[in-house]
Amino acid sequence: MRVVFDTNIYISAFAIPGGDAEEAYRHALRGTFDLIASIFILTETARVLQTKFDWTSDRVQQLIRQISQTVTLVKPQAHLHILSDEPDNRILECALESRADFLVTGDRDLLALGQHETIQVITLAQFLAKLQKGAP
Repeated sequence: MRVVFDTNIYISAFAIPGGDAEEAYRHALRGTFDLIASIFILTETARVLQTKFDWTSDRVQQLIRQISQTVTLVKPQAHLHILSDEPDNRILECALESRADFLVTGDRDLLALGQHETIQVITLAQFLAKLQKGAP
């Protein structure tokens, strides 16, 4: 199963430890599914942790290195303009490029898609429920 986490999932996993997002990330560490990301997702995660959570550059760099060892990085070739928020399009591009089964997000605009091509756009709670059932 191939999965893309939106930036907000990474932020929740690392800035607010002990929650569902961290649990989902731990599943990726255990190899329960293949976690896919792009440079955009990692860069946006780093930016938010520094600007909104006051993380130091060193702490952010260490985390990004850790995430990079867990994920498969893709470089999207397509440039989408489906959603009004351009960063959302970058997330969707990553999911398309990686042929992800799921895009996990808390973003309302992405969630409103429900599905894009073969990618199911779901909430973190929905994703964890799928993992518990053991089915993609």
